[in-house]
Amino acid sequence: MRIKLLIIAAVSIVGVWAAACAAPPLPNSQVSGNVSTGANPKGTPDAAAADMPMTESVQVAVNRIGTQPLQPEAKLDQPNVARDPAKVPPPITRTEPTTVEVTLTLKEAVAEMADGTSYSFWTFDGTVPGPMIRVMEGDTVKLTLTNPSTNTTPHNIDLHAVNGPGGGAAVTNVAPGESKTFTFQALNPGAYVYHCAYAPPFHHIAQGMYGAIVVEPKGGLPQVDREFYVMQGEWYTTGKFGDKGNQEFSFDKALAEQPEYFTMNGRADALTKLYPLHAKVGETVRLFFGNGGPNVGSNFHIIGEIFDRVYTGSPKTPVENEETWYVPPGSVATFEFKLDEPGNYTLVDHALWRVAKGAAGVLTVEGNWDDSCLPGRPPDIMVSTAGCSHGWAPHGKLVTYSDL
Repeated sequence: MRIKLLIIAAVSIVGVWAAACAAPPLPNSQVSGNVSTGANPKGTPDAAAADMPMTESVQVAVNRIGTQPLQPEAKLDQPNVARDPAKVPPPITRTEPTTVEVTLTLKEAVAEMADGTSYSFWTFDGTVPGPMIRVMEGDTVKLTLTNPSTNTTPHNIDLHAVNGPGGGAAVTNVAPGESKTFTFQALNPGAYVYHCAYAPPFHHIAQGMYGAIVVEPKGGLPQVDREFYVMQGEWYTTGKFGDKGNQEFSFDKALAEQPEYFTMNGRADALTKLYPLHAKVGETVRLFFGNGGPNVGSNFHIIGEIFDRVYTGSPKTPVENEETWYVPPGSVATFEFKLDEPGNYTLVDHALWRVAKGAAGVLTVEGNWDDSCLPGRPPDIMVSTAGCSHGWAPHGKLVTYSDL
């Protein structure tokens, strides 16, 4: 089969580029019911076999790697489900436990996954990820889960910060039109995932139903200048990455763990175009980075930055001076670092071809250049992306391997 390699350059307002590799679709049930290699002339013994209808196993394989033609983009319930990473609850400053009341509303909505591409998302509070919940060790959390009557599917919530079977899922099953409340005590400091666990849970998570809950130690975490909240996830769509129209969920691709899209905060350009991160030279930053999955871990890296401290689990056991940190599906890690130089720093999954499918963001840092850190600031610069290099690239220029 002839394979076509298509290099797609996508330049955002902050100068982020991505390259995508796509093959032409194979036959599937909506295109062809037969497999023919074209290698057997008519009349030969193998010709009839070559034109026989596909077996079920072959059809499944074709569906897993193939694509289906899309219907036009659906009517949108909201423009997108992207979450602003700067929307973080205020840090804990108290030392005594209290009762914290949390209400989450489940929202099923058609929104854009990329320009011209719609998708039916399932969410907490209308965004992917859902809101970050922030409590303190020892707090009693009273959580209410509401499923509006306008939804079509039952849901629930499993919080990895809950000690007990199901993490709250068994007592929060809510059909459309229902609300349920349950109470738990936050016992272990750390950052944790929450997600829908209604059967099948992997389908609900794949539709965007995940978020983070941060349990701070008594007295709170050390003070920093700025905090951000980012979660990565992957999407299994019937059409290929970049197709315009209405994408639908593909069970075949999900079972084969072959996603078409990766996003940070719910849309392919959420953190490069809609909500790039902003900070200043000299500031200390804490970034809560989670992975909703449902299948694929993230190798989180910020190009041009070294993490001073990283911890998954207890903030009392950080690892220092890390470059790249693996965040498995269903997990949240905390990254702390100080910004030394101005410029655009690119957030990536360092399995870098995923950047070509949307796993990227930008942190724009303002301030004065420090020659003692990196002598000779290049004019009008940014950090290159798209898996090409970690070097400097001229702003507005597509970087290829031949340029390095």
